[in-house]
Amino acid sequence: MTEALFYDTLRQGLWVAFVISIPILSVALASGLIVGLFQALTSIQEMTLTFVPKLAAIIGVFWVSMAFMSETLVALFQDTLVPIIAGGY
Repeated sequence: MTEALFYDTLRQGLWVAFVISIPILSVALASGLIVGLFQALTSIQEMTLTFVPKLAAIIGVFWVSMAFMSETLVALFQDTLVPIIAGGY
């Protein structure tokens, strides 16, 4: 395995990790902003109010995007990692 192949494989893996995490992180950010705005408007400073809605939103998005995440990871393994492991790079 050459250095270029190693770094290219590492780059592809990091890109897939980034793409997979985008839906969950964006929903966590949006729900956090909405709950924070609600707390600022109502002056309610309850810790569970920030945690529970964000957790519910993350679980919902994870459930909806699970097929996309699985397909993306399987494609990475089949197209990139398995040929390298088998020696056919």
